[in-house]
Amino acid sequence: MDQQIINGNMKALLLAQQGEVDAVLMYNKLAEVVGEKDAAVFRKFAAEEGRHASVFHNYTKTRLKPKKTKSVLIPLLYWTIGRERTYKLIADGEYSAAERYKTLVCTFQDVVDVMNDETRHGDTVKALI
Repeated sequence: MDQQIINGNMKALLLAQQGEVDAVLMYNKLAEVVGEKDAAVFRKFAAEEGRHASVFHNYTKTRLKPKKTKSVLIPLLYWTIGRERTYKLIADGEYSAAERYKTLVCTFQDVVDVMNDETRHGDTVKALI
């Protein structure tokens, strides 16, 4: 792929990569506080988000560290506002990520699978409610 194309999209690629890296930590932390059935789903999502981060890393060649904000906030919300409302927030976040990735799909074909996974994650979390 042309380096100019990558450079022109670097900000979006780095934001996407950061979101995926953050989601790995968030889902693993959430899996520690939810019931076992839901925990299995979230551990699977964490692994998938890690693969997504790798897709973006292939373009950015930048190693990013997870920001802990969501990994602290989401389990806290689970305990304070409840499972249903927290899961709705998570599903909405997954759908938003899929929407943002639409702009990258035209240029980076392998982001299609990432985008589709994000939509599936949103659907799966909604089904858990």
